[in-house]
Amino acid sequence: MTKQERLELEAAAFRNLVSHLNNRKDVQNIDLMTLAGFCRNCLSKWYKGAADDLEIELSMDEAREAVYGMPYADWKAKYQIEASPQQQAAFDQAQKQDNA
Repeated sequence: MTKQERLELEAAAFRNLVSHLNNRKDVQNIDLMTLAGFCRNCLSKWYKGAADDLEIELSMDEAREAVYGMPYADWKAKYQIEASPQQQAAFDQAQKQDNA
Protein backbone atom coordinates (compact mmCIF):
# COMPACT_ATOMS: atom_id res chain seq x y z
CA MET A 1 0.00 0.00 0.00
CA THR A 2 1.31 3.42 -0.90
CA LYS A 3 1.32 6.39 1.45
CA GLN A 4 -1.37 8.05 -0.71
CA GLU A 5 -3.56 4.93 -0.64
CA ARG A 6 -3.26 4.78 3.14
CA LEU A 7 -4.15 8.45 3.42
CA GLU A 8 -7.22 7.95 1.22
CA LEU A 9 -8.34 4.90 3.22
CA GLU A 10 -7.94 6.75 6.51
CA ALA A 11 -9.87 9.74 5.15
CA ALA A 12 -12.66 7.46 3.92
CA ALA A 13 -12.83 5.72 7.30
CA PHE A 14 -13.08 9.11 9.04
CA ARG A 15 -15.85 10.22 6.68
CA ASN A 16 -17.72 6.97 7.34
CA LEU A 17 -17.36 7.40 11.11
CA VAL A 18 -18.66 10.97 10.94
CA SER A 19 -21.54 9.86 8.70
CA HIS A 20 -22.39 7.02 11.07
CA LEU A 21 -22.42 9.38 14.06
CA ASN A 22 -24.59 11.83 12.12
CA ASN A 23 -27.07 9.02 11.49
CA ARG A 24 -27.04 8.14 15.21
CA LYS A 25 -27.91 11.46 16.79
CA ASP A 26 -29.67 9.45 19.51
CA VAL A 27 -26.24 8.42 20.80
CA GLN A 28 -25.16 11.10 23.23
CA ASN A 29 -21.56 12.24 23.64
CA ILE A 30 -21.56 11.06 27.25
CA ASP A 31 -22.42 7.55 26.02
CA LEU A 32 -19.56 7.64 23.53
CA MET A 33 -17.16 8.86 26.22
CA THR A 34 -18.28 6.14 28.61
CA LEU A 35 -17.98 3.31 26.10
CA ALA A 36 -15.17 4.42 23.81
CA GLY A 37 -13.29 7.16 25.64
CA PHE A 38 -13.92 9.71 22.89
CA CYS A 39 -16.86 11.65 21.50
CA ARG A 40 -17.80 14.04 18.72
CA ASN A 41 -16.05 16.86 20.56
CA CYS A 42 -12.85 14.80 20.66
CA LEU A 43 -13.09 14.20 16.91
CA SER A 44 -13.56 17.92 16.39
CA LYS A 45 -10.46 18.69 18.46
CA TRP A 46 -8.42 16.07 16.60
CA TYR A 47 -9.62 17.48 13.27
CA LYS A 48 -8.64 21.00 14.36
CA GLY A 49 -5.31 19.73 15.66
CA ALA A 50 -4.57 18.08 12.33
CA ALA A 51 -5.38 21.33 10.53
CA ASP A 52 -3.05 23.20 12.87
CA ASP A 53 -0.28 20.65 12.30
CA LEU A 54 -0.63 21.11 8.55
CA GLU A 55 -0.92 24.89 8.92
CA ILE A 56 -4.42 24.83 7.40
CA GLU A 57 -6.58 27.69 8.61
CA LEU A 58 -9.61 26.19 10.37
CA SER A 59 -11.54 27.51 13.33
CA MET A 60 -12.80 25.30 16.13
CA ASP A 61 -16.36 26.14 15.04
CA GLU A 62 -15.55 24.94 11.51
CA ALA A 63 -14.02 21.75 12.90
CA ARG A 64 -17.12 21.09 14.99
CA GLU A 65 -19.37 21.72 12.02
CA ALA A 66 -17.35 19.22 9.96
CA VAL A 67 -17.99 16.56 12.62
CA TYR A 68 -21.51 17.49 13.73
CA GLY A 69 -22.80 18.25 10.23
CA MET A 70 -24.18 21.57 11.44
CA PRO A 71 -23.18 24.36 13.80
CA TYR A 72 -22.47 22.92 17.23
CA ALA A 73 -25.00 25.17 18.95
CA ASP A 74 -27.72 23.93 16.58
CA TRP A 75 -26.81 20.28 17.22
CA LYS A 76 -26.86 20.81 20.98
CA ALA A 77 -30.26 22.53 20.83
CA LYS A 78 -31.78 19.81 18.62
CA TYR A 79 -30.20 16.60 19.87
CA GLN A 80 -28.33 16.91 23.16
CA ILE A 81 -30.27 15.97 26.25
CA GLU A 82 -29.36 16.27 29.91
CA ALA A 83 -27.39 13.26 31.08
CA SER A 84 -29.42 10.91 33.22
CA PRO A 85 -28.11 9.97 36.65
CA GLN A 86 -27.31 6.51 35.23
CA GLN A 87 -25.35 7.97 32.32
CA GLN A 88 -23.42 10.27 34.64
CA ALA A 89 -22.65 7.40 37.05
CA ALA A 90 -21.42 5.20 34.18
CA PHE A 91 -19.28 8.05 32.86
CA ASP A 92 -17.82 8.73 36.31
CA GLN A 93 -17.00 5.02 36.74
CA ALA A 94 -15.34 4.88 33.32
CA GLN A 95 -13.25 7.93 34.20
CA LYS A 96 -12.10 6.28 37.42
CA GLN A 97 -11.04 3.17 35.47
CA ASP A 98 -9.18 5.28 32.90
CA ASN A 99 -7.32 7.12 35.65
CA ALA A 100 -6.46 3.97 37.61
